Amino acid sequence: MPKLKTHKGLKKRIKISAKGKVKRPKAGKSHLMSGKSGRKKEHLRKKDEVSPAFSKNMKRALRLR
Repeated sequence: MPKLKTHKGLKKRIKISAKGKVKRPKAGKSHLMSGKSGRKKEHLRKKDEVSPAFSKNMKRALRLR
């Protein structure tokens, strides 16, 4: 049985916290930022937590135990 490979695209996009939570960057900040308020831009800079049900699938794709 060969080794299973990690999903490299997902590995570059998410981080796993020390407690095992999956953090991802928020969408909608690549362009058209001039029309957004400063408060909106500030919130887009923060990381967002993925729901526990979906983070299970992400950890499986990264081959984490």
